[in-house]
Amino acid sequence: MRILGIGAKWLFMLCLPILLLTASIGWAANSLWLYKYGFEKYNVSQTTGLAEPELEKAATGLITYFNSDEEYISLTVVKDGEPFELFNQREVMHLKDVKGLIWLDYWVLIGTLVYVLAYAGVCLLWRKRRYWRRLAWGVVGGGGITLALMLALGLGTLLGFDQLFWQFHLISFTNELWQLDPTKDYLIMLFPQGFWYDTTVFCALTTAGLAIIFGGVAGGYLIFSRRRAKS
Repeated sequence: MRILGIGAKWLFMLCLPILLLTASIGWAANSLWLYKYGFEKYNVSQTTGLAEPELEKAATGLITYFNSDEEYISLTVVKDGEPFELFNQREVMHLKDVKGLIWLDYWVLIGTLVYVLAYAGVCLLWRKRRYWRRLAWGVVGGGGITLALMLALGLGTLLGFDQLFWQFHLISFTNELWQLDPTKDYLIMLFPQGFWYDTTVFCALTTAGLAIIFGGVAGGYLIFSRRRAKS
């Protein structure tokens, strides 16, 4: 029984970083303000020739597509007074692959959330202080693992984001549809590599911030309970 308890605690600690990271990625994928920030920072309106309302329409359309049951995206925008399909066939097929990754993120998020909540619920409902302390230590440990992983990701991003970005695509996709032409493919004009650098930093900082918050609360409880036990 003790071995089972130790294993459950370690699984909780390992699930916590995954939960926080997948939550951050899901937040980024659905954050219209992040899209608009990238459009403004990288002068996407000038690059694409699309007005800001059309760019916002494109961002909203992408977010809607990622959360729908549609297999392929069909997105019409207006440029120079003429409506046209924003993405060509290659881009549409690539976005299908991207949507698959986003849904994988959702499923991993749900799976880790279920386990984390179940473990926390069992510890809290047990009504024994030592289980509460075990939960708190698990949160502190999981937060520490999260911070270490985000530090590694941050260093990798700062020192060699181009290589990291390339390797991510090689691992994540079984085809070369992601190799787009920045002179004619709107998908890469909308989201240049700088946008993905910023998004990676955003996800790493958000994940680290959540780890610090949860770890800080759990650490505060441990300090408080120790002082209370001594008094």
